[in-house]
Amino acid sequence: MTKYPTPLTPAVYHVLLALAPEPRHGYAIAAEISQVTAGELTMGPGTLYGSLRRMEGWGLVEPSEPPADAATGDGRQSQRRYYRLTPTGREALRLEALRLERAVTLARAHHVLGGPA
Repeated sequence: MTKYPTPLTPAVYHVLLALAPEPRHGYAIAAEISQVTAGELTMGPGTLYGSLRRMEGWGLVEPSEPPADAATGDGRQSQRRYYRLTPTGREALRLEALRLERAVTLARAHHVLGGPA
């Protein structure tokens, strides 16, 4: 297992964020990222699955069984690979969120984002 690079790239951060609530398959991860970023970040299959492979090698994510309520009835269920955060992945997500929070706090202090003078 290789140490993951810091700071996390936006793609890695958003994949971890999408997996924080529950295990998801690739399409659901990509859809969540597109939704929460209002389409500003979209991940094609090559980027998504390449990121997931690297993240698995870094120990941030691991394959998971589908959630009990994940039945689709369309026959694709057995073909979908689900991923979940590892404890290392959850900690990496927490640390990156704190780093971003500090960056926003600094931007506010320098009146970059507006607000009270």
